[in-house]
Amino acid sequence: MSGNKRIPVGHCCPLYRRASKERNPHAGFGIIIIEDMKNVLAVSLALGMWTMAGAAATSNTPSDSEINGIVAKFAAKEAQFAQARENYTYRQTAKLHELDETGTVRGRWEIVSDIVFSQEGKRSERVVHAPVQTLQNLILTPEDEQDLRSVQPFVLTTKDIDKYYVRYLGKQNADEIPCYVFAVKPKSLEQGQRYFSGMVWVDDRDLQIVKTYGRGVGYQKKNSDNQFPKFETYREQIDGKYWFPTYTRADDTLYFQTSAQRIRMTVRYEDYKQFKGESKIIYGEAVESGQPKEPKKP
Repeated sequence: MSGNKRIPVGHCCPLYRRASKERNPHAGFGIIIIEDMKNVLAVSLALGMWTMAGAAATSNTPSDSEINGIVAKFAAKEAQFAQARENYTYRQTAKLHELDETGTVRGRWEIVSDIVFSQEGKRSERVVHAPVQTLQNLILTPEDEQDLRSVQPFVLTTKDIDKYYVRYLGKQNADEIPCYVFAVKPKSLEQGQRYFSGMVWVDDRDLQIVKTYGRGVGYQKKNSDNQFPKFETYREQIDGKYWFPTYTRADDTLYFQTSAQRIRMTVRYEDYKQFKGESKIIYGEAVESGQPKEPKKP
């Protein structure tokens, strides 16, 4: 997202202050320390990952070969998931709210779309609801749209795994599901591409991602001031086989060069249905078996 210059210079939401970046000596990935009680949840998450990584180093830590095997298996599962999801219809509802200093909504953006198939089996996105947006201080960019379609659902497949550094942090439950937790960040940023940077929770039995936490990242030109929120995506098991994304949320403050803007975003993926092509029987004139009839004489 890019900031609209209508925000007055020096404006800053009092509930949030700039974050100072520290380095996690165990995981080797950046965490953010927030100096405000409003963000105690984010601090607890970062510190929890720090403690978990340290504890994992001293007890029951899988070997490097075992970790590589786990990564290879969940990447293969993700490839299956990606292929399966391409054969499902569903409804996607995305909402973005701008919040003022008191947390009151002052600008809205919303789009509801159905992922559908034509009679010929061609998959497409059909917008069914898109009210006039009232955002005052934000402008949605092509990068935001790309994150919405590919980064926030996040599929780390076999063909994509080599683009990322993947570090094992330890084990932790996600909604009572025992999980392996990995920190993920791209090895390089290519122009025109979007990537995920954050953490993933992998079901230790099915070896499929059930939760992600992080943000979309990508190459930015010098002096660019696009900012992207941290988000959390949850998945649920669909048809007893695949962990599909069902809910993404973000409640973050975007720090632009001259100002800050708090946002709240939700994305819901609902009503998953597997597409099944229908055969059609075309009725015409009956064809009789046996010897063909002789043509009538003129």
